[in-house]
Amino acid sequence: MDEPAIREQLAMLGASLFQRGYSVGTAGNISVRLPDGYLMTPTNSCLGRLDPARISKLGSDWSHVGGDKPSKEVFMHRAVLTARPDAGAVVHLHSTYATAIGCLAEPGETAPIPPLTPYFVMRVGRSLPVIRYYRPGDAAMESDIHEASRTAKAVLLANHGPVVSGKTLADAVAAAEELEESARLALLLRGTPARTLTPAQVDDLLETFG
Repeated sequence: MDEPAIREQLAMLGASLFQRGYSVGTAGNISVRLPDGYLMTPTNSCLGRLDPARISKLGSDWSHVGGDKPSKEVFMHRAVLTARPDAGAVVHLHSTYATAIGCLAEPGETAPIPPLTPYFVMRVGRSLPVIRYYRPGDAAMESDIHEASRTAKAVLLANHGPVVSGKTLADAVAAAEELEESARLALLLRGTPARTLTPAQVDDLLETFG
């Protein structure tokens, strides 16, 4: 897929996330790896109203080279994409249920959402590290996100929201959606004797689909 097509896809998927309430106002941002750099949603932009032509372009050194000024959370995307060479895109949302889990979980937890469904394991994996609270826009969180992302496809920022990667933009969006629905399910079942997948079942899914 060439860059113009990726820009169109980014705007389309951003609008889809916004329309379904996965982001509100100007919350959330998305990045995509390119052969010659990165695309990123602009600062203070709404995922529901992205102009493909104005999406920020960054060079391979993460410098701003075109389009509108990028999100102030560039460092968050850089942390994941440099830690995961296999990742082609990152989605950061303030989605309600995942953020709620991030308000309940203790920083340092690695499994705040139990393996309730195979789809969560297939899309997100075994680990979902919880990063301690940082003020939004604080670049000091970059090293923590980078370290956690070395072994996890997604992380949860305490009291903030999820940061999810995928091999492609479509994969990253699908994983972010699955994470949100899994968080919703976990909260619905909270305090009940819900059956989770066994370690052997999780291993089987990761070996087959990981």
